[in-house]
Amino acid sequence: MMTILESIAFLKKQKWVDLTHEVTGDIPYFSSFKPLTEKTLFTVEEHGFLAKEYNLVTQYGTHIDAPCHFASGKRYLEELELKELVLPLFVFHKEAEVAEDNDYQLSVEDILAFEKKHGKIPEDSFVAFASDWSKRWEDHDDYYNRDENGQVHTPGWSLEALRFLHEERNVQAIGHETLDTDSAVECANNGGLIGELYWLSQNKFQVEVLTNLSEIPEVGAAIFLGVPKIKQAPGFNIRAFAIV
Repeated sequence: MMTILESIAFLKKQKWVDLTHEVTGDIPYFSSFKPLTEKTLFTVEEHGFLAKEYNLVTQYGTHIDAPCHFASGKRYLEELELKELVLPLFVFHKEAEVAEDNDYQLSVEDILAFEKKHGKIPEDSFVAFASDWSKRWEDHDDYYNRDENGQVHTPGWSLEALRFLHEERNVQAIGHETLDTDSAVECANNGGLIGELYWLSQNKFQVEVLTNLSEIPEVGAAIFLGVPKIKQAPGFNIRAFAIV
């Protein structure tokens, strides 16, 4: 018992970083969906308690994608193990590169350069792509970043990088600040989100629309995911935070 208490006391003395955007009906969202709506059902003044009804799609705001979101026959949200929701966190900081090239794709070379500096990424880890895209959150036009032809320009993971993380490092989960795993241009060129399809098809999960990754060091942190247990859900809005 004392070991657990001492561990909690130690963690509370560390730096805690919220990786989650506040959820409203006015935030950016995937174009095929609708924004959140809410309705007050009962009030303290009139009924003695406050209750609201929310309508939102499973992939909204900072959210987790269960494997079944893209891959039939793979795990639903409630089938993720509890130990998968607390993982060592490694962050690829590519903010400068993305500022120069909004279509930047994180590559195998980026991963190898990271490992040359910090050592091999261990199995069962969570790796995140820090792009500073979340800093565009308040300006929807800036966040979607469409050109004059309507083409979106956002960064993403290369398929080769995702294959490497799965096949060579057995990483448990990935995360990023954008709405999609793939860069928008790569998605357009390939006719779909081939990176996201690949990753979720491995029966692994991801977290999208993270924020504050710029505050997390490359190594030395852990990520914690507060995930609802909804039967046969393909994902859901979550509370994600890191302890450094």
